[in-house]
Amino acid sequence: MNEKKKVVFSGIQPSGSPTIANYIGAIKNYAALQEEYDCFYSIVDLHAITIRQNAAELRNNSRNFIAILMACGLDTDKCTLYIQSHVNAHAQLCWILSCYTYMGEASRMIQFKEKSKINDNVNVGLFTYPILQVADILLYQTNLVPIGEDQRQHLELTRDIAIRFNNAYSPTFEVPDMLIPKIGAKIMSLTEPENKMSKSADDVNSYVMLLDSSDLISRKIKRAVTDSENIIAYDPDNKPGVSNLLSIYCVMNDKTVTEGVNDFKNISGYGKFKQMIADSVVANLEPIQKRYYDLIKDKSYIDEVMAKGAAAADRTAQKTLSKVMRKIGIVPRPRI
Repeated sequence: MNEKKKVVFSGIQPSGSPTIANYIGAIKNYAALQEEYDCFYSIVDLHAITIRQNAAELRNNSRNFIAILMACGLDTDKCTLYIQSHVNAHAQLCWILSCYTYMGEASRMIQFKEKSKINDNVNVGLFTYPILQVADILLYQTNLVPIGEDQRQHLELTRDIAIRFNNAYSPTFEVPDMLIPKIGAKIMSLTEPENKMSKSADDVNSYVMLLDSSDLISRKIKRAVTDSENIIAYDPDNKPGVSNLLSIYCVMNDKTVTEGVNDFKNISGYGKFKQMIADSVVANLEPIQKRYYDLIKDKSYIDEVMAKGAAAADRTAQKTLSKVMRKIGIVPRPRI
């Protein structure tokens, strides 16, 4: 008898083209995970609206992200790929779980503190969106969540709420564990390697987008900050710029840090080093870009993928939601 596969959930916001940090830290792993686990991958458009969006751009970006993820290797016969807002249970479970979350827990979330400093629109949704993230995960009885280092706190909140609910109402939710890549979990800015790579940065040279042209990728990496030593070594504390580029190279080439450093042992100076990094990034992204531009032309196929994914996700989500509602005393809607 075959053992039931463990469930993996991951959500990604549809904010234009993702960066290579998004690709390395999350998306690149998605295709590998679908071979071993029962994977649910969600385009979390409800999370996106905590910051004011252009409606047409949000719709377009959500569709584009379906194509981007498929171009990166997601196979809809092996995983469930869907738009978050197409499954109503996300919002419903979020409300229920908000009634089991303490104000102190929500107010301690680091990302709320950071985003509220740079946003004029500090709304209730921005404050409570970690609870929606908890609902996203718990709906699918998730065992593992692939996350970056900066998302540990969110998963701890998820675990705390799941345990609290289970203790109050008997086992209801799986308590998920984190799945963090050994390398590349946190890719840093090319121009300020002390900070995380983000396309919200003022300097467009600080990040590489998944859909950037080959020439643009090369120019950005050649301008990346290193140091004056001209020594290629992995030392994040003392050589953050060089170490960041090495992380990118190793993940793009499926190599360990030791193997990556060894590739550059006969290279003197950072010019050739950066060129080899750029060539690796371009070689990885070119087939993804070609596949993406082929997919996005076929609107009816993207619609079919979205409909199939939403139906599959909804079936699983409704099972969990029904169990939760019954346990807390919500009367089921009669079927006439």
